[in-house]
Amino acid sequence: MALSFARGLSAATAEAQFVARLTASAAAGDLLSGAALHARFAKAHAPPTTFLANHLLLFYSRLALPSLTRRLFDEMPQPNVFSHNVLLAAHARDPRLSSELFARIPDPDVVSYNTLLAAFASAGLAEDALRLLSSMRCGGLAVDSFTVSSAVSAVAGIASLAQLHGYAVVSGLDSYVSVRNSLMSGYGKGRLLEEAERVFADMGDSVRNHVSWNCMIAVYGQHGYGRKAMELFQIMARRGFTADACTLASVLSAFATAKDLVAGTGLHCRLIKSKFTRDPHVASGLVDLYAKCGSVQDAWKAFSEVDKPDLVLWNTLISGYSLHEDFSEEALRSFRSMQRAGFCPDDCSLVCVISACSNISSPSQGQQLHGLVIKSDIQSNRISVHNAMITLYSRCGKVAGAKMLFDRMTERNTVSYNSIIAGLAQHGHAAEALKLFEGMLNSEYEPTEITFISVLSACAHTGKVDEAWDYFNSMKQKYDIDPCEEHYSCMIDLLARARKFDKAEELITKMPFSLSPVGWTSLLGACRIHGNMELGARAAKEILHLSPSNASAPVMLSNMYASAGKWEEAAKIRKIMRDQGIRKKPGCSWIELGRIVHIFVANEVSHPRIKEVYRFLEVMSGKMRFGGYVPDLRWALAKDQAEEGEVRLRHHSEKLAVAFGLMNTKEGEPILVMKNLRICGDCHNAIKIISSITRREITVRDAHRFHCFSDGSCSCGDYW
Repeated sequence: MALSFARGLSAATAEAQFVARLTASAAAGDLLSGAALHARFAKAHAPPTTFLANHLLLFYSRLALPSLTRRLFDEMPQPNVFSHNVLLAAHARDPRLSSELFARIPDPDVVSYNTLLAAFASAGLAEDALRLLSSMRCGGLAVDSFTVSSAVSAVAGIASLAQLHGYAVVSGLDSYVSVRNSLMSGYGKGRLLEEAERVFADMGDSVRNHVSWNCMIAVYGQHGYGRKAMELFQIMARRGFTADACTLASVLSAFATAKDLVAGTGLHCRLIKSKFTRDPHVASGLVDLYAKCGSVQDAWKAFSEVDKPDLVLWNTLISGYSLHEDFSEEALRSFRSMQRAGFCPDDCSLVCVISACSNISSPSQGQQLHGLVIKSDIQSNRISVHNAMITLYSRCGKVAGAKMLFDRMTERNTVSYNSIIAGLAQHGHAAEALKLFEGMLNSEYEPTEITFISVLSACAHTGKVDEAWDYFNSMKQKYDIDPCEEHYSCMIDLLARARKFDKAEELITKMPFSLSPVGWTSLLGACRIHGNMELGARAAKEILHLSPSNASAPVMLSNMYASAGKWEEAAKIRKIMRDQGIRKKPGCSWIELGRIVHIFVANEVSHPRIKEVYRFLEVMSGKMRFGGYVPDLRWALAKDQAEEGEVRLRHHSEKLAVAFGLMNTKEGEPILVMKNLRICGDCHNAIKIISSITRREITVRDAHRFHCFSDGSCSCGDYW
């Protein structure tokens, strides 16, 4: 029986019209029209030919509906290799499922292998891609340009790229411009700029196409060479190639990586006259540029120029907000706006919004996002989402939850280990962090620069000087990693905390580069703890020389003098600050209860329940004294009366937040308090005793680390 909606036509003509309409619906992304055609086909009771079924499969696959594609495939009486390939392509975002589907193909062809190779490449599974390529060659199938291009996209190491490059030359496949473009991109991702430039130069103007120019511009962008990207863009225009959205986005990406706001703004001005600024792809580049350069408001303006932002543009905006802690709430609001606009968050969306949530350390928001991750059932890049969740739980004071999530991960990568090691180190669980690191060294995962920063930080917060030296020296000797400024800063912090100031100064003089304000600030903090006035003054001077507007250095130095009773020196520092217009960052602490954030500053007066808090602390002070608490007046920074100093200490913001949390939570319920500055020594001692009196677990996250108080002790071991 012919198709009922095509009476009077031959079966072949009816089929041809059906396929043409279905193809047009797929090209337009019109699910309703395609589904209507499918329904009319089903009602016609036409013979279920494999040819028509394959085109229906292709329709649902192109509209990214893998479940419908799978259901239709399962109903096919006689699927052929084309049917299997379409099903494989529909599930390409899930390499594990793709592998299972590939194994079920009775006689896979070149397209089957290429489709699975592309799936491995998009997931970054280099070893799987190379094994599949080897299997393909052993099976006698002819390798084509698409095969090599996909394999190159999957690998990043110099050895594997060189082998594939050599194979392409020997087989003659390097004559395809697509293969050379893939080699350029591969070398760029592998941080092999010279090799990428060589491939580009060898192509010559007669071979290069539009994609070739875009690839090389993108490579310069990955390396942060904004000026070179711009020069190549100008040469490209002189060669007669018209810039498209991809070209402009690559140039903007180069400026963003180099944080070259001046050049990026100049290009933006040139684009305003055209309609490119309304293109979502170009707008993504502009948003990324402004966000990375700190012009967050301009990033929003670039986003708002686009009438119909796509998912990538939304993700870029959320990512841009998440780079700045002060705009983390905006990231969460933008994420909700994206959902209301009808977009389903992908792995990138979730990683970005989870990162923003980590900045504000909101347990309630974090739990909601974790629930969304579970419901979303993200198939691709699930590892990255889980890695972000580990960081989120760690920064919300729930390191046990982070460790549980890490232990349950069926697949891990280096970032997984970096995330959990950093979380454990920040919470004072140095022994467990170092044990995990040793386990990482015995696994297939190689440590990175970030891994060693977390490991050295764990050593610094527990005084493991000898172990830290061993790890520091092994970076270059065993893993060919050149220690960067942050590694040296960790070592200087470690030595200074351990009162090895001579060794710290010696390391500063031997460093291959100058110490940054961050490094000098770490040294100054240690000097304040141990009362090294001379070196502290020098560190403060260096900080002010490198960063004249930095308020932390003079404040810490002034407090150091005040703690030692040198009030005249402290007053001089304060006067210098006033004369130079340097303002101290006001300290505050906050606690989230019932999805409401309560903020407190020292000597708080504006909170509606502050009188109750003060009464609670008065009662608690008596219990604390009975428990052995003695106010440490050095932290009161009060010149005269001891009674005034005690009141000041009692009204520190972290004590107010802890008291409010104890008043408004059930007995035995843990509480989490955040502070924007370093916790003071008196508050540290006081909260230890409060945790013993109330039998509560109290976690305080300050600007440097987590302090987990329980039964009268702190996870830092009083070494902070």
